[in-house]
Amino acid sequence: MNYRIQCFASIAERIGRAELLLPSDSDTIRVIELKQTLAAQYPEAAELIMRSFVAANQQYAPDDSIVTPEDELAIIPPVSGGQGNAQPEEDVSQANHNDVSSTNGRFRLTRQSIDAQAVERQVSHPNHGATITFSGTTREITGNQQTLTLEYDAYIPMALQVMEQIGDEVETRWPGTLTAITHRLGTVGIGEASVVISVSAPHRASCYEASRYAIDRLKQIVPIWKKEVMSDGSFWVDQPNWNPIARNHADNANHTDHADLHKQD
Repeated sequence: MNYRIQCFASIAERIGRAELLLPSDSDTIRVIELKQTLAAQYPEAAELIMRSFVAANQQYAPDDSIVTPEDELAIIPPVSGGQGNAQPEEDVSQANHNDVSSTNGRFRLTRQSIDAQAVERQVSHPNHGATITFSGTTREITGNQQTLTLEYDAYIPMALQVMEQIGDEVETRWPGTLTAITHRLGTVGIGEASVVISVSAPHRASCYEASRYAIDRLKQIVPIWKKEVMSDGSFWVDQPNWNPIARNHADNANHTDHADLHKQD
């Protein structure tokens, strides 16, 4: 039997493929053992694999959990919530996907330019007195480094599911709040929006808080990866000490340093 494992972003580049087949005589395996086996087979990516998380059926799986060959498995490298120490890599292109959205239509991944007003209309409500729309755009210069473009990869079905989860978290914390998120995939040029988040609420205080929470959570837990394409090379942005299932992520979401998250304002 084989464990079929999807790969993305920096791991896909390191090993040169988007899917792995891991033969095994066992019909169950612990996640940590799966990672250790992959690390041994692909030493060039071993350190990255051990820092990554496994997703089973589009849910983050702790290292001590059990998975089977029937599970939908993916190895999830650290997402682009912070500046890491990634090194230039050769590009491994991903097949294009059509634009996709959640069942309620408010959470979307697209390879087209984002219409911020269209995102905002998705949270329009006659009983809401406040709407905030955040647009994160590609910045050209940071310090003495010049960015040419950004490139985004995603585990698409899981990313949509987690974006919906964020919307549910926002509504639970600030009852009555509506959230819509659209995120770009593929190449995003200088000055273009890579993400637009619109939040509406009955009152402005909760709207401000919910908007900040939504963008922080997106950068912490959604399996979307960003590659910086610069004049002297390219690298995947890597969040150090990344742990999407840490208990305090939700509680600390509003204390993230935005300057260190990524090249967006």
